[in-house]
Amino acid sequence: MIISCPACATRYVVPESAIGVDGRTVRCAKCRHSWFQDGPDLGPAPQPAPVPAPPPPQSAPEVAPVAGAAPDPNSVPPASFSEPAAPPVEADPQPPAPAPDYAAVSRQSGEVPPPPVYRDNDFDDDHSSFAHEPLLKPRRNPARMWTIAAALFAVVAIGAIGATAWYGLPGWMPFARQTFAEDQPGLVMEFPTKRQERRKLPNGTEYFGASGTITNVGRSARSVPTILIVLRDSRDRIVYSWEVPPPKRVLAPGETISVNEAVTDIPASARWAEFGWKPA
Repeated sequence: MIISCPACATRYVVPESAIGVDGRTVRCAKCRHSWFQDGPDLGPAPQPAPVPAPPPPQSAPEVAPVAGAAPDPNSVPPASFSEPAAPPVEADPQPPAPAPDYAAVSRQSGEVPPPPVYRDNDFDDDHSSFAHEPLLKPRRNPARMWTIAAALFAVVAIGAIGATAWYGLPGWMPFARQTFAEDQPGLVMEFPTKRQERRKLPNGTEYFGASGTITNVGRSARSVPTILIVLRDSRDRIVYSWEVPPPKRVLAPGETISVNEAVTDIPASARWAEFGWKPA
């Protein structure tokens, strides 16, 4: 049978068995409109076959009279019955017509293929057939999402490692190690720039000499910690460092000591020196 959507007038070729005699609810595949489709008109119901008449009762056999015997006046002649007519024989019903090829009809007429048939309990009362639905719904791919996240993490990690190697750890980071220890109360360290010497020896090695003083300006004796000398390049990166033990570990109030230290084979990229106390 052919049904038509009452909303958009789209026609569909649907088998009669899919709709049924009592009809059912269908939905248009084009506009998503739902309606109740009546069942096919099957015509008048076929008449039941006539019930054949019961067979006639068997008649009593006739007794032939005896020759020469007087007839019995009380005898009743047997009743004669006519043979009932045979019931009419109905013609064999015609074989049912073959089911039409709906696919062939659809190809010839250019109709849209039949829509899917839904059960009554398949419809959601909260869903509106006029609600907006996107044409292309994105599909979630967890594997692809995790791959993109891993690639982004790798790029950020490589960038952080490169920045740390080029500029060093920033001072605001809690795990960044301090280069020097805090200032010692009562101890004053002086290493003037004009007393620092750097030159290239005849054999081609780099030489660096440092000279300075440490003074106890407090009113009590002070312990002198180890001195740390750091060489930095033009990008303020540490390229060389070494520790210098003080000539005297304890200074009396007002006492001053001189520190003279020299090293060779320093990196050629070293540009300036920095002095401080060695961190504990």
